Amino acid sequence: MKYLTDEKLVIVGAGGMIGSNMAQTALMLGLTPNICLYDIFEPGVHGVAEEMYHCGFEGANISWTTDPATAFTGAKYIISSGGAPRKDGMTREDLLKGNCQIAAQFGDYIKEYCPDVKHVVVIFNPADVTALTALIHSGLKPEQLTSLAALDSTRLQSNLAKEFGVPQSSVTGAHTYGGHGEQMAVFASQVKVDGKPLSEMGLSAERMAEIKQNTIQGGSAIIKLRGRSSFQSPAYCSVKMIEAAMGGAPFTLPAGTYVNCEQFKNVFMAMPTTIDKSGVHFVQPKGTEEELAALQASYEHLCKMRQEIIDLGIVPPVSEWKSLNPNL
Repeated sequence: MKYLTDEKLVIVGAGGMIGSNMAQTALMLGLTPNICLYDIFEPGVHGVAEEMYHCGFEGANISWTTDPATAFTGAKYIISSGGAPRKDGMTREDLLKGNCQIAAQFGDYIKEYCPDVKHVVVIFNPADVTALTALIHSGLKPEQLTSLAALDSTRLQSNLAKEFGVPQSSVTGAHTYGGHGEQMAVFASQVKVDGKPLSEMGLSAERMAEIKQNTIQGGSAIIKLRGRSSFQSPAYCSVKMIEAAMGGAPFTLPAGTYVNCEQFKNVFMAMPTTIDKSGVHFVQPKGTEEELAALQASYEHLCKMRQEIIDLGIVPPVSEWKSLNPNL
């Protein structure tokens, strides 16, 4: 089997459902034979490793460990789902304190054991602030670390595809920006269905509002249907992100990225991005006044969450970030 690279990929939280799906997806897509599965829960990560061995992937060199030094040393790529999952009735923000503490330790491990890592994807919630926390603690450059935000866009795309009875790939330009959560900004003005602008599809404002709400509540709907948080879709999308960073096809769905520009200061948020072998790059989104106002509101919500982790002492005040990460 031909692999994209032979460099070490570490999957953090590999004993969980997302982590185990990431391991299988990465091997099925042929990203790298050298995959290290890391989790603090020994039976879980051991069991996932045994399952991967039983798959019999050609040329695979799968290892597993509960020791962070063993896992992170020599890592060139990392995907982390190593936080607590969301349960029914919880928002992503409910996970803030505990998961940001985990993200801080995760960033510290990167700085200590693999400062030359090439790209890191953070997917545990609330992803915007866990990724920001990890970036501050890791010392990495902003283009080297991204968070999963694409699910919001694929949920919008799928809702529109179901509405019009077309294949999901026929819906283009369906993107959400800002925070990955209930405060996301849904951008529908650029959507086309089979090449036809959404504005010409006869969709009422009331129905579009329902579709937006269904998109925002997409993760909660999965929890209600399956009794647990999403795991297949975040696993697949995050592996596609790291594949792009490894030199595969560029990832062009919105990703969470560090933004510090004239309008948005020192936050992690979903933007129009491209991930490729050189890292993540973003441009300013284009939209209606209403969409841009929603993005501004989402940004302000992210600023409030950022202040929460500062007040908790998980990260220092913005003016002191350079003491932990000179690249910010």
